[in-house]
Amino acid sequence: MKKRSPNIKKIEKTHLKPIGEIAQSAGIRKKFLQEHGPYKAKISLDILKGLKKKGKYVLVTSITPTPFGEGKTLTAIGLSMAFKKLKKKALSCIMQPSLGGLFGIKGTATGSGASRVFPAEDANLYLTGDLYATQAAHNLCAAYMDNSIFKDNPLDIDAESITWKRAISANDRSLRSINIGLGSKTDGISRKTGFDITASSELMSILALAGDLKDLRERIGKIVIGFTKKGKPVTCEDIKVAGAMTVLMKDAIKPNLLQTTEHTACLMHTDSCANISLGTGSIVADKIALGISDYAIVETGFGADMGAEKFFDIKCRASGLKPDAAVIVCSTRAFKMHSGDFEITTIKPPREITRENISAIERGLSNLEKQIRNLRTFGIPVVVCINRFSTDTDKEIHAIKCRAIDLGANSVAVSDAWKTGGQGGIELAENIIEACKIKHDFRFLYPLDMPIKDKIRRIARTIYGAGDVAFSDQANKKALIFKKLKFDNLPICMAKTHLSLSHNPKRKGRPHGFKFPVEDIRLYRGAGYISVFCGNVKTLPGLPKIPRGTKIDINEDGKITGLF
Repeated sequence: MKKRSPNIKKIEKTHLKPIGEIAQSAGIRKKFLQEHGPYKAKISLDILKGLKKKGKYVLVTSITPTPFGEGKTLTAIGLSMAFKKLKKKALSCIMQPSLGGLFGIKGTATGSGASRVFPAEDANLYLTGDLYATQAAHNLCAAYMDNSIFKDNPLDIDAESITWKRAISANDRSLRSINIGLGSKTDGISRKTGFDITASSELMSILALAGDLKDLRERIGKIVIGFTKKGKPVTCEDIKVAGAMTVLMKDAIKPNLLQTTEHTACLMHTDSCANISLGTGSIVADKIALGISDYAIVETGFGADMGAEKFFDIKCRASGLKPDAAVIVCSTRAFKMHSGDFEITTIKPPREITRENISAIERGLSNLEKQIRNLRTFGIPVVVCINRFSTDTDKEIHAIKCRAIDLGANSVAVSDAWKTGGQGGIELAENIIEACKIKHDFRFLYPLDMPIKDKIRRIARTIYGAGDVAFSDQANKKALIFKKLKFDNLPICMAKTHLSLSHNPKRKGRPHGFKFPVEDIRLYRGAGYISVFCGNVKTLPGLPKIPRGTKIDINEDGKITGLF
């Protein structure tokens, strides 16, 4: 077994500081703190009153990821610690890990090595209950809707038009399509429905995009859950559940405060999957970080074609904030995979992919080229971060560094944040400081008044590299309906595989000229976007043959095992 770095052993015994001390060092006054035990807290949105943007807005994204991850979260965490060593104040803003992935296949998402967020067990599990509050509000809406139909259907809801399913936090493919109300006449109306994973709920996106409690209430009221028999939208306001849903989520809108390995502050808020939903943290967390620090380090889900594009075109539109620079995380092992030479079937890198292979890296760099171009499309400076792993060789790192600038990056840095924490991220932090000084002109990919199908085509062709877009009959029909209802002036949220620039997860590197299939278009009026489903994407994942949860247990002393 490979020896671990002495630093890693030290990290595992990190003595956490009281969350009040972390808040004080970050510039968060005690009156804004709602503590949940000694090491975690929520931050009152009252802190935003009078708070103005003073920091630089830095996005952390990646190339098209591999199943074993490229270290995007650990990079975001490591950067906040690196800036501290440079006498700069920085806050990392990250998303809460999904329980579905934790007990399914993906695993934890609280950093790793010497760049982690604590308390890690709580962060990966229940934290402060935001996930459960969102799930409860989602299912309350479903219950009210079915009850309205059962109780003489005063709104004349067309049961066949209902788009609001129920939500669950577990990966359970058996619940994707179900029949309900199959008992006696007192057991409800029989109809087909299903479950979505809570991370894909429109409520989770609303949590990320709402500016305050009032905005949260208004957005929830606008959620369209179905249509009447005459084609009129039915909202949460119409079934009189919006207020109760907001009450359930009144604390969930407050960002969570945690600490990193080196005791810098970290804001963790929302759990939204970028392949099937928005995939970004919350606007309120970002605004807090920008108001009290020099740099807000914000991560988005998966690659630049997924999380970053949605961050720019949806989140930045909603917040009015403009990013100052973007960091694109990559790794030698990811480039080897994108060469197409290796068949990846596990979340653990196979031995052959950890061996030196300059040729494979050079061919896989086509993916980096495309993702850099995607980021430059939005007019911001790009810093390439090579996240170093223990099996990387100097020749492999050198090959990437030599090509990154030619491919369009403003600069490139190697990060050893996994091994040495903040010290290992100093080169990257210095590059970011310089990138944020570059004059730039941030822009969106498309205007909102562009027709729905044209917006989809622009994303598919410009960001993914598609040659054409094939719309299903259902997608064509819904595009016309949304235009008629004047819901077409909304940004687009693409739902597709995260493992390829195309809709096919097996196509690696930089596929181009392919036909991009659009199967469905759904309205998320409360969140303020139109969701587009491409290929065989599912909103409720299934479990693998051997789920990660089979290794998770707890002993008689209450110590959790197998989580990490």
